[in-house]
Amino acid sequence: MIRDAERRFPFGKNWLRFLKNLTVEQIAMAESHLLEVFSATDLKDKRFLDLGSGSGLFSLAARNLGAHVRSVDYDADAVRCADTLRQRYWPDSPAWTIDQGSALDPPFLASLGTFDIVYSFGVLHHTGDLWTALDHAERLVKPNGLFFVSIYNDQGLKSLFWKRIKMFYNVGPLGRTIVGGVFYPYLAAQFCASVLAAALKGENIVAKYKSNKHKGRAMSVITDWRDWLGGYPFETAGVDEVVSFCRERGFRLEQLSESSVGCNEFTFARSTPGNKMRS
Repeated sequence: MIRDAERRFPFGKNWLRFLKNLTVEQIAMAESHLLEVFSATDLKDKRFLDLGSGSGLFSLAARNLGAHVRSVDYDADAVRCADTLRQRYWPDSPAWTIDQGSALDPPFLASLGTFDIVYSFGVLHHTGDLWTALDHAERLVKPNGLFFVSIYNDQGLKSLFWKRIKMFYNVGPLGRTIVGGVFYPYLAAQFCASVLAAALKGENIVAKYKSNKHKGRAMSVITDWRDWLGGYPFETAGVDEVVSFCRERGFRLEQLSESSVGCNEFTFARSTPGNKMRS
């Protein structure tokens, strides 16, 4: 189902590295992120689907906030990530289940049922078929339920440039070496420049970094860089495209956080009954 599967970035392996140094602070940041995007004080007794659970961190955060969590990822190593966190923090909880499956697999998705909250951060644009995946995901939201999705912003030729870079990165060791050799110094220089600019303004650099750390999603810098350079398949969409697509399917936009270079973040609420998942 995944197009260009032979060039697919090993997302799960990247997240396994990330979990080795996961901190209490990062977990708390993930919890705060969920409460913010859903305008909530807790997620008690909500059915929460983490579609493309990646590191499993936000499944953990949702469980900590009281939700009944279903973690789903296509990548076997990402499934291992979620299971690692469940065993570490909630080993005896029946309220957290984990599955390996694809957002492009209607029979599998139909078997999951529907949810009060469907959360999918930075995932559907990596399936190889963004709009089909988005259509499938929205069908899993209950009436009056919430749907959070983040999708890379369409930057035209710049997005096409990065798509080519990501494809080359995943060709093999040579691609990874060349892309890493060129772009890690570039990303590091950008990071250092932002730190220097903050220092010259007299800002508390450590506090600023912690408070703005990847929009509160608690990612580490190196993990994020690796994910960005290698993240393929890769698709983009403009804000108006996503909002129109979801409105046509009975959603109203509740929150929007726009990004010129990264992911636009959308929180939708279902205002009309949704269509059933076609098998």
